[in-house]
Amino acid sequence: SPTPHQNMSSNVGLSTPRGSGTSGYVQRNLSHLKPRDAFSPYPTTLPSHKQRQPDAAILEHDRLREIEVQVFDLRDKLEDESVDEAEIEAQTDALRRKLLKEGEEMKRKRSKKSNGSSARGLKAHQVHELAAAKIEESEKLRKALGIREDYEEGGHWRRQEERLRDGVAEREQQKTGLY
Repeated sequence: SPTPHQNMSSNVGLSTPRGSGTSGYVQRNLSHLKPRDAFSPYPTTLPSHKQRQPDAAILEHDRLREIEVQVFDLRDKLEDESVDEAEIEAQTDALRRKLLKEGEEMKRKRSKKSNGSSARGLKAHQVHELAAAKIEESEKLRKALGIREDYEEGGHWRRQEERLRDGVAEREQQKTGLY
């Protein structure tokens, strides 16, 4: 006669469903997660942060566009006042030259003394202007904190580890030299 344990399928479930209030059917646990040893879900080394560089051509285009907007506003105002076309052209050309000259002077001043643009007045869609302001802000902070330009994040720990390895290698060399 078979023992009660022989009726079970792979030692799983009840030896007999009698009196248990169930059919005795054993289901697989679908919520069980199998360990995945070969796969690492997170990168072991994190990439270093690279500041997004602004595109100089786009910045220049935006600057020229702002000038043309002001020129167009003047042209529109003069046309509403029924000013002669030749006079409109003369005034708009004069304004354009004046604004271009001011823009060049501002660029020179900004390159000499970096107190320039702040990100406060910029909109979220002005990504190149924001990037330029962020680089300027980071540079100010780096200078204020006295951080070298060639600073590399984690470099102190790497140098310390190299010194430790060199010391261990030197001690090993001394030990082998004694025997």
